Amino acid sequence: MKKWTAVLAAIALMLPQTAMGAVWKDEASAADETAMEVISEEASEEASEEEGDGAFAGEQTVVDNDACKIVVTGLDPEGLWGYDVDVYLENKSEDVKYTYTLEYAAVNGLEMMTFMSEEVAAGKKANSNFTLDTDDLEEAGLTVDDVTDITLNFRVYDSDDWSADDAANETVHIYPNGKSEAVKYEREPQDTDIVLMDTGDFSVTVTRCYVDDIWGYTAELYLVNNTDQEVLFNAENVSVNGFMIDPYWATTAHPGCCIYSTMSWDSDDFESNGITDVEEIELELSVMNSSTWDDLYQNTLTFEPAPLAEG
Repeated sequence: MKKWTAVLAAIALMLPQTAMGAVWKDEASAADETAMEVISEEASEEASEEEGDGAFAGEQTVVDNDACKIVVTGLDPEGLWGYDVDVYLENKSEDVKYTYTLEYAAVNGLEMMTFMSEEVAAGKKANSNFTLDTDDLEEAGLTVDDVTDITLNFRVYDSDDWSADDAANETVHIYPNGKSEAVKYEREPQDTDIVLMDTGDFSVTVTRCYVDDIWGYTAELYLVNNTDQEVLFNAENVSVNGFMIDPYWATTAHPGCCIYSTMSWDSDDFESNGITDVEEIELELSVMNSSTWDDLYQNTLTFEPAPLAEG
């Protein structure tokens, strides 16, 4: 039953040459060798770009199969709303309309909120883009100059038949300055942190608590997933000062990523239970594989929140 509750929470909450004498033959051979070297270098560079080994050089093909193609055509750190990423979308099908989505994005391994969804008719093309919010970067202590590794998960599916197999579902990396310059995000621990759990594979840290004008009492969490699995963090049987009050919370963390999340309680629930100061929060924390729903971690944890921070 707990697994199905978590499932529902997750849903609520993406050319030969002819020789003409010995001299001409030698020159032709030399020319052929030079041409082959150039072709080999170009092929090597293309493969390097496809694998994400080199610095981004204006465009990078990230998906290219019989059904569809996706090319990242530009990066603009100084976009109007943030760090802009431009993409070219191509539908190679003769009779299927595809929807192109960005399921998730991460900067240096830190998951970011962003959105892209485009429908492309059979045989057609489109240009689109999405933005990595610079406000989110700043809240994490990053600037656009700190962006060294952009992880993108693209999914392409039949717009009219959601039961059909995906035309593509690929996770790729864009390295603005080259793979060798990529740096993984690490949050600087604070004296006020409350580490709820840290198994090496997963960790959950309460970074601060505050009252949000809309969502009510809120605990900000920093979650880390060091595995190669997509996992769901979930809380059940939650009590505040001994009163059972369920918060709004369930968060997915993708392979090798970390993410900031918020766990919130409705102000009316606090008021109806006479809670004015939060003295203790107890919860049953679970981590499970998002695909198989296998339990990876489960434990009952208790913590005493630090004094309220400004919202």
